[in-house]
Amino acid sequence: MQKQTKRKRTGTKTAKTTVRSRRTKTAETAKKNGISKTVKSAKPYAAKKPAGRKKRGKSSRVRQRNQRVLIIGLLMVIIVLAGWIVINRMSENGWSIGGFIHNSDTVVSDTEQSETDSSDSSGGPEQWQKEGAPYIDVELLTPNEYSRPQIPIESVQYIAVHYTANPGATAIANRNYFENLANTHDTKVSSHFVVGLEGEVVQCIPTSEMSYATNSRNVDTLSIECCHPDETGKFNDATYDSVVKLTAWLCTRFDLTSENVIRHYDVTGKDCPKYYVENPDAWLQMKADIAAQIETDYSLQNN
Repeated sequence: MQKQTKRKRTGTKTAKTTVRSRRTKTAETAKKNGISKTVKSAKPYAAKKPAGRKKRGKSSRVRQRNQRVLIIGLLMVIIVLAGWIVINRMSENGWSIGGFIHNSDTVVSDTEQSETDSSDSSGGPEQWQKEGAPYIDVELLTPNEYSRPQIPIESVQYIAVHYTANPGATAIANRNYFENLANTHDTKVSSHFVVGLEGEVVQCIPTSEMSYATNSRNVDTLSIECCHPDETGKFNDATYDSVVKLTAWLCTRFDLTSENVIRHYDVTGKDCPKYYVENPDAWLQMKADIAAQIETDYSLQNN
């Protein structure tokens, strides 16, 4: 057993010596051939891009995107400003009572108009009275989408007469109802003028702007709401007289005749103004009175 073990150890030692000898010879051969180390099989090498270049590329794209956003923003601002200028030019082309009054040759602001009281001025309640109008109390509504949308009227073609359907209410109460719609949002309704039970006239909207009163004819019609004392809808004498004078004066201002004076009924078939729909003869008489007042107004204005 000891001999076999010794032989095994000797064999192992001999094998190790043989391996070392082979390695030595291999190393010497490599050295003679000018190779210091065994070269491992080469793997494909992909050159990495510099990190800085990648960052610079991303930064450049961000700058380009920001520039595009800035250009688009500037274009939108220019478009909005251009639209605002166009709308204001349209408003100034015609005359109005309140916001911009009189004609294309004379433009008066809201403040200047409300302060106008000289007989030598180009407009204002006193001057309008000399031209045939009743006294007009200018109480313009605050611009809002429910009663004063500030949409321009390009050309006035009709004067529409309405009734408030609210017996006993005053002109200023109806005007204040229109004003409060900006808060309540109940509906969209308004009128250029309201004529009261004592003949007082309150203006709510400039005649250069559209009101919400006459449906499809809002775009070319001035509206007059009329107060009445009872359910019949008949105007009392004071209201009737002011309606005739106001309507006739507006006709002379916009080169219209009594044929251009209509009822709400004539547009939609609505029972408005009630008494003058149910009594056609009364309506025909009102139009005749307006026609006569138009002739009177022209005489006043020519003197």
